[in-house]
Amino acid sequence: MEAIRKHEGVAVPLNRANVDTDQIIPKQFLKRIERSGFGQFLFYNWRFDDDGNQRDEFVLNKPAYQNSTILLAGENFGCGSSREHAPWSLLDYGFRVIIAPSFADIFYNNALKNGIIPVQMDEEQVHQWMKQAEKQELVLSVDLEKQVIRGNGSEVPFDIPAYHKENLLHGLDDIALTLQHEDKITAFEGAR
Repeated sequence: MEAIRKHEGVAVPLNRANVDTDQIIPKQFLKRIERSGFGQFLFYNWRFDDDGNQRDEFVLNKPAYQNSTILLAGENFGCGSSREHAPWSLLDYGFRVIIAPSFADIFYNNALKNGIIPVQMDEEQVHQWMKQAEKQELVLSVDLEKQVIRGNGSEVPFDIPAYHKENLLHGLDDIALTLQHEDKITAFEGAR
C-alpha cells in the first residue's frame, strides 16, 4: 500500500446518496484475480450505455473532471455488498480521497485498508464543495497528518481513527503489519 500524508487534487462532485458497491463496480467485472485493472469499470453503468458508448452527461466523463483524484459523494456511500473490489476500482481509477457525509461500515474499512482516505464530513460542507466543484475547478488539499482539508481559502478539520491514520501515513496494509513481526513468525515456525 502506498503511504499517504498529504494529497492535493481536483474534486469531482458525485451528488448521489446511497451509492452501492454494485454501482461502484458492477458484478460482471469481478472475475479478475488481481487487484489492478478495475478502474476502467468504475461506475460502468453510469459512464457507459448498453452499447459501451460513453454517456457525456455523467460527471466523470466531463473533460473538467478527467484527472480528478478526490471524490465528493452523498450520504451512505459504499452501501450494499461487502465487495473489496469497490475500493480497488476507485483507487485504480485514481481516487485517493473520498469525502461524504457518511459511509457504509464495511466499505469505509475496506477503503482504509487499501490506501484510500475516506473522510466523513458535515453534509452541509460536502454540498458546499459540490456546488463549487460544479461551477469551476475545485482543488482540495487533504493533510492527513494535521487532519485538515484546505480549499478556496477555508480549512476544515476532520476525524479519522488513530490506528487507521498511522497505517495510511506509513503505507501499512494487513500484510505489511503482519510482516513487521516476520522474525517472530520465522522463529515460531522454526521451533515447530
